[in-house]
Parts: sequence; C-alpha cells; structure tokens
Amino acid sequence: MPKFRLIATALLCFAGAITTAQAQVWKCTIDGKVQYSDQPCPAKGEAMKSRSLQSNVIDTSADRAAIERAKAAAAEQQAATATPSAAPVAPVAPANVCPSDRDIAGMETKASSISLSPEAKRFVQDEIRRARQCQKGQGKYSAADWTVSKQAVDAQSSLTGGPDARRRAEAIHSAADPAEGDRIARQREAEEREANRRLLRERPLRDR
Repeated sequence: MPKFRLIATALLCFAGAITTAQAQVWKCTIDGKVQYSDQPCPAKGEAMKSRSLQSNVIDTSADRAAIERAKAAAAEQQAATATPSAAPVAPVAPANVCPSDRDIAGMETKASSISLSPEAKRFVQDEIRRARQCQKGQGKYSAADWTVSKQAVDAQSSLTGGPDARRRAEAIHSAADPAEGDRIARQREAEEREANRRLLRERPLRDR
C-alpha cells in the first residue's frame, strides 16, 4: 500500500507540474522503491522522456468563423427579402381654388349698385362669369388669385383706384385661364377702338 500511495503522490505532483512548456519527470529508485519526481534523482534514476503538453485552452477560432459566416448569410437573406423602398411620390398639383356661392352672391350685389360706372359694372359682371367658369373646372386658380379679384371688385367704388385694380385682376385671369386671357385681350382692343372713335367725335372740326 505505501508503494501505491507514493506512486499516486508522484502522479499528482506530475499533474500539478503541467504547464504550457515541456514537463521533465524523473524516475528514481530509492531504497529499492521506484519514485517519480520533477527533480533529478539524488542517487539512482533516469529522466523520463519529455512530452510536449498543451495548455488547457479551447481554440474557438473555428467557432468564430462559423458565427461570422452565419451572420453574413443572414444579412444576405434579409437584403434579398427586404421590401424595396417605395418610389418617390410625385408632388400633387394643388386643386383649382374657386369662389364659393356666397362669394359670387356678394359680387352680384356689388354689380347691382347704381353708383358704379358702366366700365366698373361690366368688370364686376365679368368677375362673376369667371368665378362660375372656375366652379365648372375652367382655369387654374389659387386662393391668392381670387384675393386679387375681390380687392379689384371692392375697388370699383373708388373714383381713382378702379382701373388699376381691374388691370391687376385681368392679368391674373389671363395667366390662370388662357381662353379668358384671349377674351380679355380682344375686349381691350375693342375698348381702345371705341376710345379713339370717341376722341374723333369730340375733336372740333377745325382741328381735323
């Protein structure tokens, strides 16, 4: 039994001496008994064949490589199945803005005023017609356009600001509705011809 305990003790010492380097073990004979030691034998003995011992470390490089490959495959699959981004939506053109029925009723009241000149009355009646054309889908107007129109209608009661306000309103109608622009141009030509004829009638005979 003592011999086995010595051998076991020697093996435990041998196991505790394991390092990442090469471990040297000696087989010694002391008093006719074989013992193992990590030190040279004091008397009779021999060195055991040295063995390269590996450190108690697990190499996980292969596992890491497998994980990286799995991540790359998952990323490719996600990119392949991802919903393509929606195409940019083209801006929607603003809807045609027109006066309401209440606004038109206010213009009709203005047109019936006896204080308006014939030119001012005709302009307000034209604005009523243009507003109804807009409600039927003719032209491309904005709210700002009809603000100019309303200001022009209100200005017809003025003795000085009416003609300029009419020209501003007719300019926005010409830009918003080409057909109405042609009509306004023809109307101005007719007014100019009528104005010239009036001047000729009023000019004294001696100046002719």
